[in-house]
Amino acid sequence: MSVGIKEYSPEELAAQPIGAWSGEAYRRVVGALRAELAVEDLAQPHWWTLNHVAGEPGRWTRAALVERLAPYDDQGIDFDDVFDDLLTRGWMSESAGGLTLTEAGEAGRVRARERNLRVHEQMHEGIDGADYVTTINVLRRMVANLGGNGDLPD
Repeated sequence: MSVGIKEYSPEELAAQPIGAWSGEAYRRVVGALRAELAVEDLAQPHWWTLNHVAGEPGRWTRAALVERLAPYDDQGIDFDDVFDDLLTRGWMSESAGGLTLTEAGEAGRVRARERNLRVHEQMHEGIDGADYVTTINVLRRMVANLGGNGDLPD
């Protein structure tokens, strides 16, 4: 169900402040994702942890995972609290410093993934795939032009 938006001239659109629109998009997208994760009593750092640990069971130590995830944290999260929460829930196990998801953890990760996919589907409604790719490339270029890393995350 695409929501209609008013049409504007290219000149009007070109004069728009990218910071305002990218900021609003960030707040809307992240807000929707966080709301869906909250249904599972998860925060984004839980989600990031579950995905990294699922992708490489036993590879991630707490320290390595904190180093990897900290650049994405905009809320001052204590990652040890996140790890401990997932361990207490029985969603993750830790041995010799390596973290591994349990069956319950994988089931929770899959449920959260399904919720996040619904947000992504809603976000992409009415947007051509090529336009989305162009948007990402434009934002990557802006980030790089301003001294950031325009490469995709590992």
